[in-house]
Amino acid sequence: MKKLPPLVVYTVLRLLAFLVPLAIMWLFFPIMRELWYFTVIFAALIGVSVSIIFLRKPLSSASAEIYERREAHAGERRQSVALQDADAEDTALDAPGSEADSSDSPQTSTS
Repeated sequence: MKKLPPLVVYTVLRLLAFLVPLAIMWLFFPIMRELWYFTVIFAALIGVSVSIIFLRKPLSSASAEIYERREAHAGERRQSVALQDADAEDTALDAPGSEADSSDSPQTSTS
């Protein structure tokens, strides 16, 4: 069985940390239906608190995955830039009559 990506797991848990308190307050406290904006604010505060306390491991996993993806992408990019640079240098050195040919040979002066 294939595991879900940590970012998906963390996102679903964060949504549940908001939606479950929202549903509980909406269904069991009639005054919260009339003051719906307070219900949303309280549910958001409860969701943030729950996620800070209980969702540290999924957050760490999701952050590590994002970091690994970013580093892999940056590594590929650095490698392709380095290859382009090396190709440009090779082309410049192989060109006939380039100044690089005369500057590479040591110049000796005879007196």
